[in-house]
Amino acid sequence: MKPRLNYYTVSPGGGKAMLGLEEYLHGCGLEEKLIHLVKLRVSQINGCAYCIDMHWKDLRALGETEQRLYGLDAWEESPYYSERERAALEWAESVTHVTQGHVPDEVFERVRQHFSEKELADLTLAVTTINAWNRLSIAFRATPGHYQPKKVA
Repeated sequence: MKPRLNYYTVSPGGGKAMLGLEEYLHGCGLEEKLIHLVKLRVSQINGCAYCIDMHWKDLRALGETEQRLYGLDAWEESPYYSERERAALEWAESVTHVTQGHVPDEVFERVRQHFSEKELADLTLAVTTINAWNRLSIAFRATPGHYQPKKVA
């Protein structure tokens, strides 16, 4: 597939705004691995090859195991995830599939047992931000495979 356009080049202000969200998210206090795990799962749901490649590599660079990465698509049946991670993944799926039930109250009640109000707001921002990145990457056909994660100290 051939890329359609580079949105950073044609809309540098939009790219800067999106990167500002990322900067906030990575300093908001949520665990780095949790943010990337949620981003990877949402990217799987949306079928964004570029973002799947990116967040898989970011998670591996952070020391995530292959077992947990391969099991992510079936996280509900896999024993590899903490209750907090499960709550975050359920929330991420519900927010991503907002047209299929408008984020049910029972999902909200489960996730708030594991996250403070601020954490839940930030988690939701992470979910909505990766949904936006997925749509940009899919619409403009970002090419997967070239992303290299930052070196972890």
